[in-house]
Amino acid sequence: MFEYTSIQQATSALSVSTKTIRRRIADGTIPAKRIGTRTMRIPAHSLNGVGYAMPASRRS
Repeated sequence: MFEYTSIQQATSALSVSTKTIRRRIADGTIPAKRIGTRTMRIPAHSLNGVGYAMPASRRS
């Protein structure tokens, strides 16, 4: 049985925005399970392999 986490908890664990988590769910990088019509849960084990090396800014 998997332990699930919320999107908000995932944002805290990965130090990224909610929008980033939702984009990664949409593109399949982070698997998620829909519970009901609005709630999504992410398997906690799937966050272990996700690492983000994000640029500080895209300005030139």
